[in-house]
Amino acid sequence: MSDKTPTPSEAATSAWIHIMRARDRLLAAIETDFKAAKMPPLSWYDVLWELARAKGGRLRPYEIEERTLLAQYNLSRLVDRLEREGLVRRETFDEDARGRWVLITDAGLQLRERMWVVYAKSIETHIGCKLAENEANTITDLLARFL
Repeated sequence: MSDKTPTPSEAATSAWIHIMRARDRLLAAIETDFKAAKMPPLSWYDVLWELARAKGGRLRPYEIEERTLLAQYNLSRLVDRLEREGLVRRETFDEDARGRWVLITDAGLQLRERMWVVYAKSIETHIGCKLAENEANTITDLLARFL
């Protein structure tokens, strides 16, 4: 094992700091916009969006976890809450009664659409109006390297 610890350049460190600060500030601004519109938090939208675009409007819990930024324990509680609100429902697999699907309901689809109106405006207000199209594409290409 090498005794030399890798040292990031000043530019790499600055990029890291700016990415994290921008992420935190943008998420906070979007959450504020949802709250002002009396909408649920962004995590609800993320789950409903993934279900809405999935084949048959259903995913297994681990698939939702893979597609969102939610940890398993948070996801479990969130799905419970969404189910209580009538936005999703759980079904057992035909092949294996132990497995479960999470399915979006009509109410979940409708809420996601209402949330999108707020979210789209928020994205445009906090990001879109501050970037030219080519700048947005450049940021997308650069950040895609980390995914």
